[in-house]
Amino acid sequence: MPDNKKAAVLGSPIAHSLSPVLHRAAYDALGLTGWEYGRHEVDEAGLPAFMAGLDATWAGLSLTMPLKRAVIPLLDGISATASSVEAVNTVVLTADGRRLGDNTDIPGILAALRERGVERVERASVLGAGATASSALAALSRICDGEVTAYVRSAARADEMRGWGERLGVTVRTAPWDDAAEALTAPLTIATTPAGTTDALAAAVPGRPGTLFDVLYEPWPTALAAAWAARGGAVVGGLDLLVHQAVFQVEQMTGRAPAPLAAMRTAGEAALAAR
Repeated sequence: MPDNKKAAVLGSPIAHSLSPVLHRAAYDALGLTGWEYGRHEVDEAGLPAFMAGLDATWAGLSLTMPLKRAVIPLLDGISATASSVEAVNTVVLTADGRRLGDNTDIPGILAALRERGVERVERASVLGAGATASSALAALSRICDGEVTAYVRSAARADEMRGWGERLGVTVRTAPWDDAAEALTAPLTIATTPAGTTDALAAAVPGRPGTLFDVLYEPWPTALAAAWAARGGAVVGGLDLLVHQAVFQVEQMTGRAPAPLAAMRTAGEAALAAR
């Protein structure tokens, strides 16, 4: 592996991204002193030109919104995991010049849950219906034995989630957002909604909650996560997901495994605390 390589996270907006902190911490721990990891503001219109400008010094890219689907036509191939949700968050540039896409959000969700002792669940609920919700369904297809209930705000979103369920082999039942408090009684609840959306549900946390996976990392803890922890429930947070998906990215881009999970998490926690 060459001593000097470049990687970066692309998206719009991108200034808030913690990815540079995590990847640089990994490079330091792995002794990859010549490696650089940057951050670039790139939207869908600018993506083809950016991709065309990549040379052999580039090892890989991390992609955030709105590029996870826009990048697919620009690649030489994508993994089955990425194909399952039509979303790529990782591009690896191989030594022979190919550009290969993967999705590390899905194994990242599974790894974060496994770290907290969640290997299988009998049923689960998902709050929201965006891109992260489809990744959550893909993860649940591997560990959930029964039904997944998705709580959504519109009939169109309900149709979308049922469609993802059919595609991923998950039995998805949809329910209106007005009933979202019922989601909290499942053994595993995955909240995929924007900041503030679930705050009103904090008062509805049951007396003996199961596991909450809240994909937000800023602000943290969310009102729901704080109430959940106060009731003794297990909480998995957005930083857990961010670190675990970055671990898979580092391993793919550098060819070095295992990536330094603890060092990456410590760096992420320090960066969040400093904001």
